[in-house]
Amino acid sequence: ARQELIDGLNEDLKGEFQAIIMYRLYASMVQGPYRQELRTFFANEIPEELAHAQMLADKISALGGTPASTPAPVTVVADAKAMLEAALQAELETIERYVKRRKQAEEAGEPGLAAEFDTLLSDESNHRDELRQMLARWP
Repeated sequence: ARQELIDGLNEDLKGEFQAIIMYRLYASMVQGPYRQELRTFFANEIPEELAHAQMLADKISALGGTPASTPAPVTVVADAKAMLEAALQAELETIERYVKRRKQAEEAGEPGLAAEFDTLLSDESNHRDELRQMLARWP
């Protein structure tokens, strides 16, 4: 159960690295009438995703594993709406993984780690909700 948890945490870490890169790229690449707002939004997501990556890497190491050093594949798109949709999809996938990982942490006898996932799930759910609201009336 411990190795399965470590493997899952490394999958999550790769996802956080992906998010950091994706948000950095999107902040730089976004064009159009909403550029300033979206650039700020994307850039502001990076520190939180970096904090998530740090926590995951520390937990992997504490459990005796080696933290991943590569990101999951990054979806690169040029259209602002497509950027928001790709970010929303990434958040939905992250939430799904974190629900599973929280359960794995409990089953592996790691209640503190399970509790950490409550915070991560709250953060990612807030990101999801914000992205949904941004896309709600997009032309």
